[in-house]
Formats: sequence, structure tokens, C-alpha cells
Amino acid sequence: MPTELNPAFQWLRAGDEIFPAMLAAIDAARQSVCLEVYTFEDSLLGQRFRDALIRARGRGVRVRVLVDAVGSITLSNRFWVPLQNAGGEMRVFNAIDLRRVAIRSHRKLLVCDEQVAVIGGFNISPAYEGDGIGRGWCDVAIKIMGPPAGELARSFDEMFERSALRHKRFTRWRQSGAKKAVALPAEQILFSGPGRGRNPFVKTLLEDLAPARDIRIAIAYFLPTRRLRRALLRVARRGGRVQLILAGKSDVPLAQLAAQSLYRRLLRGGVEIYEYQPQILHAKLVLVDEQIYAGSSNLDVRSLRLNYELMIRFTQTGVVAGARGIFDDLLKNCRRVTAADWRRSHSFWQRLKRRWAYFLLSRVDPYIARRQWRTLPK
Repeated sequence: MPTELNPAFQWLRAGDEIFPAMLAAIDAARQSVCLEVYTFEDSLLGQRFRDALIRARGRGVRVRVLVDAVGSITLSNRFWVPLQNAGGEMRVFNAIDLRRVAIRSHRKLLVCDEQVAVIGGFNISPAYEGDGIGRGWCDVAIKIMGPPAGELARSFDEMFERSALRHKRFTRWRQSGAKKAVALPAEQILFSGPGRGRNPFVKTLLEDLAPARDIRIAIAYFLPTRRLRRALLRVARRGGRVQLILAGKSDVPLAQLAAQSLYRRLLRGGVEIYEYQPQILHAKLVLVDEQIYAGSSNLDVRSLRLNYELMIRFTQTGVVAGARGIFDDLLKNCRRVTAADWRRSHSFWQRLKRRWAYFLLSRVDPYIARRQWRTLPK
């Protein structure tokens, strides 16, 4: 079979595997490097990435970097001056403006030479350095060699041009161009963003959930749409297995509280809930029978309806087996939440906090973001 129809894949667990693989790909690049992240911090790790990008420019490689303005709010523009002096290009997505601050790009992507790509939940931050158990946030990425990298490079081009976030005429009244699915011989790339039209990730996931018997999800922020919650409960009620690994420790306590507001109903419906204990969980991994989803999207309202996100659906046997191994290893470091324990563990005050968190993240945040989207400048 031709190489272009048989891309290779490599799962990467936590920063100790993710960052060396990314830096090696940058050092091997000969034509182009595209780096897109939500958070990029000025740190020893950030400087290592900047130095690798400057070395690439020294070889004549075209280098472009895109970071989100809110996610990278602590990063000074001066940080990129050495790269720009070397001929590299850098843009900030949706510069901070209170009239449109709710619209964010949450994508994480590295593409080199349109042949090698790394996607996942990672950011360029020291918080991610480690193995996800003894130290460093627990995250997952996948390195892809082959045709998907070319499609991902083209999506980076679109986001790079979209960085100023201005509407073309009539865009706000038609389906967003950011929402699309690209079918390749062995996988689907699912792009999503704000605006009209269905989220391709949600649409495809619901289709896979309809006949599913075995669902395993490891996700940082869990506040799915009502349709997704019902789909998960239907699987459990017809005798299927639904296992959720959620955050035992979170960098966003409000999101954790909102997720916990759903525990009682899910547990009563037969869903198994586990909380990851050693470190902050930041992974985005969804296993549905023989289908795997990986990328930047959480299963919460912000990721599914408001942010620009990127997910890939895989069906290759080796990729599926690798994802199952990762999930099984995560499960070893989890505490199971039972219905009886949950009833005993929360007070009226805790229930009230969780309901308020749910209301703020499922109602208020989307309302503000939709209003800001409709009033974006041309």
C-alpha cells in the first residue's frame, strides 16, 4: 500500500513524551513549521521551543506561530522578537477586547513540512512537564505521519488568516466555515467553532453512540449537551458499559463543580465515574467501541459550542489498542465514585455551589459568547 494511504501514529503520554517529540519534529523540519496553542508561557520550556523555531528559520524553514490572546495573556510580545528578527511569523488570535473576549481558539497543533503533526490537549507550559503521575498535568497527544498532516496544515492556514476575528459580510447569518469534517481514507478530521451550524464532533459522536456498547471517556472538563448525556445514559441502560474518568484535581474549580452537578443522575443511570487522583487531568480522549477521538475538545459547553476546536476520529486497530492501553493505565490511578458515597459526601451548600456552577457555565457563558459573536466587527 502506498505510504500516503497508510499514515503512522504514535501515542504520547504527558509532557515527558509530548514535548521531546514536538521539539524533535521542529528540529527535523526542512520546509515549514506551524505551531498553534492556547497557552504559551515564557519559561525555560517556552524558550526551548522558541530556540528550536529560531534554528528552523536558520535552515530556511518557514515558521509561523499562533497563540490565543486570553490563553497566553501573560506572554509579552517581546518574547517573540528574536523569532521575528529571524524571519518567523507570529500572530495572536482575537486580541483582547471586552466586546469579543468570549470567543477563543482552544486548538493545539504542531505541523512540520505538512508531513508530521502532533495534536492533543497540551499547552506550552511547565505545568505539563512530567509523567502525569509523579509530577506534571496528565495529558495525551498523538503524533501523526501522513495525509492528515497536510489537512491540518491547511486548517492552520485558515486559523492564521482568521486570527483578527472579523466577520466577512453576512458570515454571522450563515454556517461558520470553521465547522467542517474532512474524511480521509482511515480517519476523519473534525473542525469546530462558534456560529451557526452543527458541531461535526458532536454530530459524529452521537452517530457512534447510537449503537455503542462500550464507552470510555477521559476528559478534563465534562459538561456535555443534554443530547450527549441522554446518549450516554441510553447506552448504560441497555446494558452497555460507560466509564468516565474525570478530574479529581482541576485547574478550573468552577468546571469541576459543574461536572459534579451531573454525578447523581449519571450514577443512577448506571454510568461508572472515576476521578483521577495524582495530578490535574487535562486529557481529551473518547473511546466508543472501535472508534477513538483525540484532540483539543473537552466535552463541555464551551468546547462544543463556543471555542475553535480540533478533533480526529480514528478507527485503525493499532490506534484503538493504544488508546485502550492509555485508558486502562489512567484507571489504575483513579478513585471510583459510587452512588452511596456520593449521597453521603455532599451537603446542601455543596449542592448549591454545583448548581450555580452549572448555571454559569451552561447558560451565562454561552449567552455572552453568542451575543459577542453576533456583534463582531466587519
